[in-house]
Amino acid sequence: MPDLTSVVEDIAADLSTRVERGQVASYIPMLAQVPIGQFGIAVTTAEGETITAGDAAVPFSIQSISKVFTLTLALGKIGDELWARVGKEPSGNAFNSIVQLEAERGIPRNPFINAGAIVVADAMLAGAQPREALGAILRFLRFVADDETITIDEAVARSEKETGFRNTALANYMRAFGVIQHNVEHALGVYFHQCAIAMTCRQLAMAGRYLAFSGRLSPSGPRVVAAERARRIAALMLTCGHYDGSGDFAFRVGLPGKSGVGGGILAIAPGKASVSVWSPGLDRHGNSVLGSLALERLAKAMRWSVFAG
Repeated sequence: MPDLTSVVEDIAADLSTRVERGQVASYIPMLAQVPIGQFGIAVTTAEGETITAGDAAVPFSIQSISKVFTLTLALGKIGDELWARVGKEPSGNAFNSIVQLEAERGIPRNPFINAGAIVVADAMLAGAQPREALGAILRFLRFVADDETITIDEAVARSEKETGFRNTALANYMRAFGVIQHNVEHALGVYFHQCAIAMTCRQLAMAGRYLAFSGRLSPSGPRVVAAERARRIAALMLTCGHYDGSGDFAFRVGLPGKSGVGGGILAIAPGKASVSVWSPGLDRHGNSVLGSLALERLAKAMRWSVFAG
């Protein structure tokens, strides 16, 4: 087996010279300002080591990667009742599409497209005010990442709210069907702010450990969620974690993963490692160009694909 540190360093060195990097998410003004020439990677292993390279210490907006953590919390809060309001199937459409909502009476296909994540944010409001829901999200992330410095970037949150017309339309449409059960503005407020959480690759790789190690922070460490719940979340990451590019990511990388339009990707090598990559340039599906390539190379070099023979 190749040396993991050497593999990570080689990937970072190679990708640092790559010219084609995609385009930053220009529809969110604050994200449009992020310099495209950055790349970071962090790998936290079952042995407790975290290997980093590139811009792994630079905070970035995790955006839709937050949906993994809010799904974890919402399932802990209301359990399998959530699945009456959001599905488990790939959408095949853009992450902010309203087409399927109209055909399927306001029930989103899965919790990782925008509509589904807004439903999850709404579930977080059961018995709680928006500030309390956001506090619970931040506390959970700080716990699983073992880092109290993780915060919400308020400038990004404002930028999202000021330009989030499509998400507002999605939320109101679902409210008309009773799928959103609380104040629409409150649900959207939680959603916009969770997407504006800023983390580094190192922090994000640490935060993903419970998904890599059957619900624990290490193979024999503290339990965060039941092993079955961690497995189910990872299954959704594999099938739905990259929007309408999920099939291609599974085909090329073969790991459960969740991307965000801030350019980050959290990927899980079950039993082996939690991996975070970041490069702000996106492909047409909204997934990091260099991040996807880095994970493809890492999974191949380390034979981490869940489909490896």
